[in-house]
Amino acid sequence: MSFLRYVVVGSLGSVLLFASGTAMGAEEEPGNEFVQMVIGFLSDNDREMRALGLEQVRTAAPGAALTKRFADQLEKLPATAQIDLIRALADRNDAAALPSIERLLEGKPPVAVEAAALIAAGRLGDGSTVTRLVAALGRSEPEIKAAASEALLKVTNGNAAAAIGDTLASQPTDLQVQLIEILAKRRAVDTIPQIIARATGTDATVRASAMQALGEMAGPEHLPQMLQAVLIADTGKERDAAEKCVMFVCNRIEDAEQRAAPLLQAMQSMSDTDRAVLLNTLGRVGGSEALAVVDRELRSDDRVRHDNGMRAISNWPSASIAPRLLELIEKDEHPEHRIAALRSLIRVAPLRDGRSNSDRLELLQSALSMSTRDEERTLAVSRASAIRSVETLRFLVPLLDDPLLAESACGSIVELAHQRQLRDDNKAEFHAALDKVIATTKDPVVIDRAQRYKKGQTWSRK
Repeated sequence: MSFLRYVVVGSLGSVLLFASGTAMGAEEEPGNEFVQMVIGFLSDNDREMRALGLEQVRTAAPGAALTKRFADQLEKLPATAQIDLIRALADRNDAAALPSIERLLEGKPPVAVEAAALIAAGRLGDGSTVTRLVAALGRSEPEIKAAASEALLKVTNGNAAAAIGDTLASQPTDLQVQLIEILAKRRAVDTIPQIIARATGTDATVRASAMQALGEMAGPEHLPQMLQAVLIADTGKERDAAEKCVMFVCNRIEDAEQRAAPLLQAMQSMSDTDRAVLLNTLGRVGGSEALAVVDRELRSDDRVRHDNGMRAISNWPSASIAPRLLELIEKDEHPEHRIAALRSLIRVAPLRDGRSNSDRLELLQSALSMSTRDEERTLAVSRASAIRSVETLRFLVPLLDDPLLAESACGSIVELAHQRQLRDDNKAEFHAALDKVIATTKDPVVIDRAQRYKKGQTWSRK
């Protein structure tokens, strides 16, 4: 830009700001001369001049009539200028611009223009805009899909969330999944009934997505319907994930002893078969009342019931179950159940549960001493890294001399060293341990981590 043009732009900027401010103070629409000047700037080839006009679009005196005059310029501008004006109109936040933006969309503009227009439609529109945005979400172009997703997250006027929920059932699988994710991000709790309907539907992919959303948004009052979704879920990964989603909702009940109460109440009216299936879910939630139910199955002479109880107790969420697991390890007549109980003990031993590091480590060491198979011994050593104390380091260092456990011990030591404060407070011991790790491990990643921690450097997981 020439110096003279620079001076002109600066002067015009002052004039426009004065004109705009005067109009706003008088609560009148700016004069036609002012509007024409702004419109002229919008189509100017000079970037600074366009920017001056766009700023007036964003901040000039409010009012639908002025918004409409600015928006009417969209179809007269080249693509780059259209994008700039669309964004300025969105910032102006006046729905009077929406008809012009929708006309632009109907004309099949370039992808970049369409993407900007979709986002603006989301900011300015309401529930009636949802149909257009959902259709765009189903398009193949990544830029359009991303814009539609952003717009559906932003559209807040009127009944937008309800409109998204109402369209779920009529969409193909991939769109249902995307829309459910959007509703979860919006925290659209009013759409939980529609999401529950998807969680108990016929498509496994949609069911899984719906249960994940419910795990994030649902409350205890929705648990009976969520249990039905657990029963419908395919055995294996889908059911495991569904059970965890129920657990997430139960965990939002402040009193840990009451978390299983809604499940137990819902299960009372179910068949024996369904109650047996839901034992796993009950085990994930825990609590003394849940344990009483699970324990009845464990003490049954019926092998199937005993198996069900064993699976349930293996999912217990806290170390409070440790005494019962120790009893099963010692007395259960089925070898595979004794192993399952031991592995569960190894899992829960490092959990905090308000216990001291020394208590947690002592329980894990007990589990290690009970382990007769290599699988459980290496698992116990790996779990030690969850107990972040120098005592854990001292427990692990001698294991570096055990050929079977050395690699697991190396991994746990570098995990402990990842905790900078723990490492710095016990620098000499950690440096000696890391030197031994470097000399012992055959894992290049572990070597790299150990070397970095010795130098006081950080390491990021890839």
